[in-house]
Amino acid sequence: MSLNKLVFFLIVMFSIAANSQNIPVYKTNNKIRIDGNLSDWDKPFLGPFVIHNTEEKATQKTFVSLLWNNENLYVAFNSIDSKIIGTQQTKDSQIFNTDDLVEIFLDPDGDSQNYIEIGVNAFSINYDLLLKCISPECGGWNTAMDFDIKGLESVSKITPEGYAVEIKIPFSSLEKIKNGGFQKPKIGTKWKGNTFRIDYGNTTEYLALQSYKTSIFGFHQPTEFTAFEFME
Repeated sequence: MSLNKLVFFLIVMFSIAANSQNIPVYKTNNKIRIDGNLSDWDKPFLGPFVIHNTEEKATQKTFVSLLWNNENLYVAFNSIDSKIIGTQQTKDSQIFNTDDLVEIFLDPDGDSQNYIEIGVNAFSINYDLLLKCISPECGGWNTAMDFDIKGLESVSKITPEGYAVEIKIPFSSLEKIKNGGFQKPKIGTKWKGNTFRIDYGNTTEYLALQSYKTSIFGFHQPTEFTAFEFME
């Protein structure tokens, strides 16, 4: 893909805006290289992200695109960032407390009882964890930091404008989640989830592709997740 086309994808507002219902996941026959280089990404990027609980405009723009094939889910983020905050750390470090990063939450069966969270900072450090409801109203969560998605790949690349992230999530690893209700997607399948960014710039902002209907602060509200729709 040419640079001009990439820029076009990143700046154009598509029909799937931040307050619409479903996020499209486009099927691809291309071999996706997880290298942080978005020049070979041939599907639209959606965004920009907004403040997750107010729908206000973010200080810095974020865009995301999702693809799938028979084996994997792929996610690409492009984050405009004039002041990248973060460091090289070990895998599964709690970088969500300290580093600029992007995240994807997935609840394939949409029951709001358990879901996975994956986060990646600008230095390719990732974490993956499983959250399980431990109260009838999900007022509390049990977080399994020792949870690992086998075959998970993520690579970040710092760019003149900020940083880009690519993630590969094998479907085979999700099949093993106890009580996860996972079924391998096909065209028309819908999963619950959302994509997020934490920006620890001059003003800390918590951003989402699709904002929540409630004004309550916090990403961890699975009843507010939107739908990822797997498409041709």
